[in-house]
Amino acid sequence: MEETTVIASSSIDGGIGSWDLKTGNEQLRFKQCASPAHGLTAVGEKFIAASQLRNASASSGSIFFWSWNKPQVEVKSFPVESITALVANSEGSYIVGGGASGDIFLWEVASGKLLKKWHGHYRSVTCLVFSGDDSFLVSGSQDGSVRVWSLIRLFDDYQRQQQGSTLYEHKFDEHTRSVTDIVIDCGGCNALIVSASEDKTCKVWSLSKGKLLRNIIFPSEINALALDPGGSVFYAGGGDSKIYIGALNSSSDYTTQFLGSASGPSKAITCLAYCADGNLLISGSEDGVICVWDPRSRQPVRTFTFGHGKGPVNNIQVVRKTIVGSNSNKAQSSWKRNVSSLPPPLEKYERRGDDTMDGIVIVDPRPFADVPVYSSFLSADLINEQIKELQQQGSAATEIEMERLKLQYRKSIQMNDQWQKNYENLLHVVMEEKLNGGSS
Repeated sequence: MEETTVIASSSIDGGIGSWDLKTGNEQLRFKQCASPAHGLTAVGEKFIAASQLRNASASSGSIFFWSWNKPQVEVKSFPVESITALVANSEGSYIVGGGASGDIFLWEVASGKLLKKWHGHYRSVTCLVFSGDDSFLVSGSQDGSVRVWSLIRLFDDYQRQQQGSTLYEHKFDEHTRSVTDIVIDCGGCNALIVSASEDKTCKVWSLSKGKLLRNIIFPSEINALALDPGGSVFYAGGGDSKIYIGALNSSSDYTTQFLGSASGPSKAITCLAYCADGNLLISGSEDGVICVWDPRSRQPVRTFTFGHGKGPVNNIQVVRKTIVGSNSNKAQSSWKRNVSSLPPPLEKYERRGDDTMDGIVIVDPRPFADVPVYSSFLSADLINEQIKELQQQGSAATEIEMERLKLQYRKSIQMNDQWQKNYENLLHVVMEEKLNGGSS
């Protein structure tokens, strides 16, 4: 059984609100959170994480973790700088933060290790999103730029040095003001990327071609985006309180259709999210109103008020949680028992040395790197060491990674057996040739 939950946060210390999307009932209120826009993320089904607005007296940033069943902050991390955007991959095994300096940080959740830090933009990172298969990361910035990062390329220093290639996969610099939001569809390597900006445009980009496909002009600056799962339209939340409907393949450069307005004319739409289960659009606005829309009828279904309307809603996310059992109380208690143990705090600095890449597939050059089987082969011994280390950590956040490593371990053993058989067969052929040559 699955439960669909809406979580929302604000730039004031109103905590994190959570509601059952189907009933509208408020669930747990998570305390002590004042996050920037795009600073809230669900870490798989395991935890909630949020970056915190920087205190003027603080010397570093802060990221807080909550368990789903407890209102108090349970893990506090203090990155080297203020984290202005935060996102986790779909499984919740990695979390990425964008800094006020333009630097981007990638952590492994289970170990807290900072696996990679790189300079992505000239100004603050405003938004981050993973592609549907988690193979690409897309970032937007106050400098108006959008960058696409291949996670494989990020860690493949050898190939980059050989080819003289840049760290990013694509760079898009057509926006003239700050990028406010980015969404990407589920088209794999042929996905479409939509970016919004304070310059009153949304731009549609091709991931495979790395070029601009469409430029759509709006009557207002656009603060938030959401994609319709049908793949033909997207929704854009404007600073004029309207939610506009943009067509991905229209020939017109101007958008005049709008879904509706959830707030007064002076209250901007600040965030959007789409729930495919039930085809519902959720909007948040400056006056703390969260509205659930039926896009077909263009009518609101229900509304929530965040923090009694005392501050803006700047983050909304739809989370689907798996609940075991049929009875609601038993299901809830069963789900609580299966909540993952909390991760360690995220490390402030990137490690140097052999243990830096424990959680990442090794891409350094191997012997015979030009032979395909060697270029992607990870030794069974190394995989086994990684599995043992994950088992010692004892965190349920490592379960998915362990299963993947165990499967790769079995494949490595099978490959080793196959190489052994090939070697024995080759040795047998050589010996026969020698014997036959000697007898003649």
